[in-house]
Amino acid sequence: MPESPIRKLAKYADAAKRNGVKVYHLNIGQPDILTPECGLEAARNLDRKILEYSPSQGHLSLRTKLVSYYAEYGIDLSPDEIIITTGGSEAVMFAYMACLDPGDEIIVTDPSYANYMAFAISAGAVVKSVKTNIEDGFRLPSVEEFEKQITPKTKAILICNPNNPTGYLYTRNEMRQIRDIVRKHNLFLFSDEVYRDFIYTKAPYISAFHLEGIEQNVVLIDSVSKRYSECGIRIGALITKNKEVREAVMKFCQARLSPPLIGQLIAEASVSTPHEYMEQVYDEYLDRRNFLVNELNKIDGVFSPTPMGAFYTMVKLPVDDAEKFCEWCLTDFQYNGETIMMAPGNGFYTDPGEGRDQVRMAYVLNKEDLGKAIVVLRKALEAYNSK
Repeated sequence: MPESPIRKLAKYADAAKRNGVKVYHLNIGQPDILTPECGLEAARNLDRKILEYSPSQGHLSLRTKLVSYYAEYGIDLSPDEIIITTGGSEAVMFAYMACLDPGDEIIVTDPSYANYMAFAISAGAVVKSVKTNIEDGFRLPSVEEFEKQITPKTKAILICNPNNPTGYLYTRNEMRQIRDIVRKHNLFLFSDEVYRDFIYTKAPYISAFHLEGIEQNVVLIDSVSKRYSECGIRIGALITKNKEVREAVMKFCQARLSPPLIGQLIAEASVSTPHEYMEQVYDEYLDRRNFLVNELNKIDGVFSPTPMGAFYTMVKLPVDDAEKFCEWCLTDFQYNGETIMMAPGNGFYTDPGEGRDQVRMAYVLNKEDLGKAIVVLRKALEAYNSK
């Protein structure tokens, strides 16, 4: 079981803070955006005498409300096709456990969210990867590259769209290519679409559920964590039209009894978040993205492509080992009492030899703090490379 590249250096950050050092956290997708007031009101006004179990698939009222949310994106669902999970992470795990046997193979794009690999190990599945490159912004490889990885044991392809950690957004043609591969080989398509509300191009959002002919193959992963800045309530969803998959997933849901009660109440209220809130959050992230990428690319030897969605970017640094550099920033460096925490890039690749000169940064801090973090990074690189 690999350590999380996002959290593995946390002990060093904690020690730095105990020593009075200010740490700018660009390592984790924890937004500083305020949670919608309707969600906070639901938490403040909780009026229950008993905090009971909910149904294993989640409250019908929340699932019904989510149907309306997805309808706004042209996704036609019924409440029975939505299963509420303990965060998007549990949805990924349950999808694996329900659809993959030990030894089955799943194809992911490299780099990818580290927990996809960790959960595959937990399920006894084998991860195969198709490589993407920072030089071309991590665009999707050719169909031929996918075909090279397909064996009789291949059971699924997993995509994240928009992508974590790269911020890449799949085009309509790329999604159709994936559809054709899924249909040709009768694979499951696990589609993590947590960041659909953060797309910074005029290109339309293409969901896996928009792809014709593979409706029974799609298992969609979702979460309210990033959409409403509610990471701590741990509410996600596994969505599929495949009744057999839902029945298998429900066995795991019953084994863990129920998703969080209070989290569901807050999430249900948050689905009514005004569009004005979402528009303001969108504009804020777009502004932060433009600022961060522009400032990073001003530093000698540093390169960041421009992410098209989500709120992450993979960054190439002029160092031979980014993990050592990230640790050094926390243990041996400070500038005016401040330092920076980043996620080492190699932890997002299936081959730990890949991405050794890369880090993932999350632009979840306000622009003032992002600016200070950039100053610290520039000074840290100067000091590190002059040793």
